[in-house]
Amino acid sequence: MNKMKYNILVAGCLCLGLGVTSCSDSFLDVESKTESTTGTFYKTENDAYRALIGCYDGWRQTSSAPQVSFYLGAEIMSGECFAGTGNGDGRGYQAIDRFDISQSPADLNLYESDWKNYYAGVYRCNELITREEQIAWKETDSKRGTYMGECRTIRALLYFDMVRLWGNIPLFTEPVNENRPQVDAKEVYAVIFADLKYAIENIPADAYPKANSATNDGHITKYAAEALLARAYLYYTGYYGSEPEGVTKADALAAVEDVIASNEFSLVSEFKNLWPAASAGVAEVGDTETLKGTYAGDGNSETILAMKFTSSQDYNGNNDGNRWQVMIGMRSLNAAPYGKGWGGLTVDPKFVSEFKNGDTRRSASIIDLEGEGITALKDYAASYKDQREYTGYAVKKYAPLCYADGTSASKGDGSGDFQIGNHQDYVFIRYADVLLMAAELGSPNAQAYFDKVRERAYTSEGTLSANYSQLAATQDNIMKERRLEFAFESINYWDLLRQGLDVAANKLAVAGTTVYSGGNADVVTISASRIQETKGLSQIPYNQITLSNGVLKQNAGW
Repeated sequence: MNKMKYNILVAGCLCLGLGVTSCSDSFLDVESKTESTTGTFYKTENDAYRALIGCYDGWRQTSSAPQVSFYLGAEIMSGECFAGTGNGDGRGYQAIDRFDISQSPADLNLYESDWKNYYAGVYRCNELITREEQIAWKETDSKRGTYMGECRTIRALLYFDMVRLWGNIPLFTEPVNENRPQVDAKEVYAVIFADLKYAIENIPADAYPKANSATNDGHITKYAAEALLARAYLYYTGYYGSEPEGVTKADALAAVEDVIASNEFSLVSEFKNLWPAASAGVAEVGDTETLKGTYAGDGNSETILAMKFTSSQDYNGNNDGNRWQVMIGMRSLNAAPYGKGWGGLTVDPKFVSEFKNGDTRRSASIIDLEGEGITALKDYAASYKDQREYTGYAVKKYAPLCYADGTSASKGDGSGDFQIGNHQDYVFIRYADVLLMAAELGSPNAQAYFDKVRERAYTSEGTLSANYSQLAATQDNIMKERRLEFAFESINYWDLLRQGLDVAANKLAVAGTTVYSGGNADVVTISASRIQETKGLSQIPYNQITLSNGVLKQNAGW
């Protein structure tokens, strides 16, 4: 019999996304040290719930135990950031950024752990899905539709990430270990759309007390599945240039219109309040209120789906933190409230210039090292000389936090480890995205939805900027707005690809931008031909190709 060890759930309190330890438990925060087998498990509805938590944890491992991570990969490839990191580090991120393995020829397995984590997560979901009929579901008040809908949505999420990263991939809908060849992406999308439609039809609208609030704390809802269906539809039709089987434009529009009509969600009044680092004040150790500042909090009115983390990650196998967040921090530089990290994702000044005067999203999304006085700090020079591809700008939305003395704020008492303790929620879908998708899909209310997002962007302390002017909700304007609204949220790269490979290649190409590596002038050049040759897809780990005895085929250009 196959054994399943349920050490996947971590005990302790969930730490909210600003270094503040919450006293309320997350639905992920339980630990079982017992072992179960497939012969003794999957009997009761409680067993199903425990298995579902294992599926959530499998999804979370893609961020808690990554090699690159979907987030960093998407942002490195985007037209917002350069790869960055330390001047003496390997150039694997540069290979991803340039779509060019010659940047780091020895990096033949850039995404190997990510590949394994994603398929492990899929395996957990398949295990529960195939055991559904043997579970004795309750005759009244059963959670069958809810649990299985959540499980299927997790599987859809995992496959949606994989098919965008790697294109044609092996497809598994049952828990087996087989050496399978890649299938055409349309077969993967058929599973994705079927899973999402199942979730929409089977998760009750009132399955949880309030779909977007902290009382839900990370559960997938009907509305999350609807928003994901629209996102997957838009990507498929844009990238592949055809309609997917079983889902129409009308279906996608109806899905996001239902989210809007639910009245479960609303835009947070000021854009900066969506992000811990944009809201935080400089605080002494333990002063969590000042650190929190104006942050709207986890599970705020705009969050439709987020991946949850805790600060209890350790070096003994407890993987439950946001492990890619440390990569975003400024290189070994604490500048309270911004905490140090490894200097990845330096922001392209050309992208910074796309924000217009009065647009509050610029300062909420981007750290301006000179403008915020960081270049005057005594530790700045050492950081600058150790930084690769320095531009003077860093990502603020997911910047780690520290207290005034530089102590990591990953735990409220200052005892957190800056490398592994970060735990800001990874927000997958916001209400603003739903509004803009509905506008793009042709809602009769497209202009009103578009205006809501733009007006919020130009509003500070309740006052609309004099620089605001209404724009027509055309396709071109919607895509430009998405680029600014969702900067550094692992969305913009895929938005570019779905506008056409040539459009993406021309937008992502860099014709010799000057940056600074180790304090010396450096140049970043990205060829449009590299994006076209690779079709915007990523490297499949060569170890996996070898293990498959050549059954797996490498993507073009890698």
